[in-house]
Amino acid sequence: MKRFFTGLTDPGLVRSVNQDDYYIDPQGRYFIVADGMGGHTGGQEASRIATQSIQEHLDTYWDSSEPSKTLLEAAFLRANQAILQDQSKHPERSDMGTTAVTVLLRDEQPWCAHIGDSRLYRLRGAKLQQITEDHTWVARAMRLGDITPDQARIHPWRHILSKCLGREDLRQIDVQSFDLQPNDRLLLCSDGLTEELSDGLITSHLKSIRACDRAALSLVNAAKDKGGRDNITVVIVAFDDSIADDTFG
Repeated sequence: MKRFFTGLTDPGLVRSVNQDDYYIDPQGRYFIVADGMGGHTGGQEASRIATQSIQEHLDTYWDSSEPSKTLLEAAFLRANQAILQDQSKHPERSDMGTTAVTVLLRDEQPWCAHIGDSRLYRLRGAKLQQITEDHTWVARAMRLGDITPDQARIHPWRHILSKCLGREDLRQIDVQSFDLQPNDRLLLCSDGLTEELSDGLITSHLKSIRACDRAALSLVNAAKDKGGRDNITVVIVAFDDSIADDTFG
C-alpha cells in the first residue's frame, strides 16, 4: 500500500517551551513521537535524545536479520541508556524522562513500541481504536474497574506515569504487531492532544479531512481551541494504493 504522512508539533497556549519531539523517516519506514518531562530544559533534552537514539538505532540495523520486535526493543533500551548517561553528566537534568511511541513498517508487518502515555490510534472506516495502552495510574485503575473512563479524564492523578524512558529500573518494553488495511489511518500523538480532545472529536477530524497535513493542523488547532494546556504533537499516516498522491498531501 502507498503511504502518505505528515507531522506537526505546537507548544500550545500555556507552556513557554515545547518538550515534545517527533521524527518521520523520509522513506516512511518508521515514525516516532516523544513527550518529555523534567524541568525547563530537561524534558526538551529527554525527548530529543530519545527520538535521536531510536532513529539512529533503526537506521543502523534496519537491514539486519534482527526481528522487528527485537529491533524496536533494542532501540528503546538504547534511548533509555542515552538519557541515563546524559543525566549522569548533567545533574540538573537528573529527573528528566520521556514517553515515546514508534511505528515500524518493515517486512510487510507493522509493529509498534511505546512507553508512557503517548498513543497510537488506528482509524478504520468510522471506528477509532487505541492500539497502545497507557502506562499511567489511571489506566491501571480503569483496567481494574476502580474508576470509569469519564472519571479518568478529569482525575487529578491522570498524568502520573508508571513507566517512561530515563529510569534505571526499566527492563521491558511493550512491543506489539497490528494489522493494516487499505484506507486505514494511523495517528501517533502526545497527550497534549488527547487531554483536550475526546476520541469522538479525533475521529471526526481524521475521517472528514483526507489530506494528512490539513488533518494534522486541524487536530492541533482543535486542541488549542479547547485550551491547549500542554504541548501538542501529531503524526498521521494514511494508506491507500488507489488514491492520487495529491489527495492526501
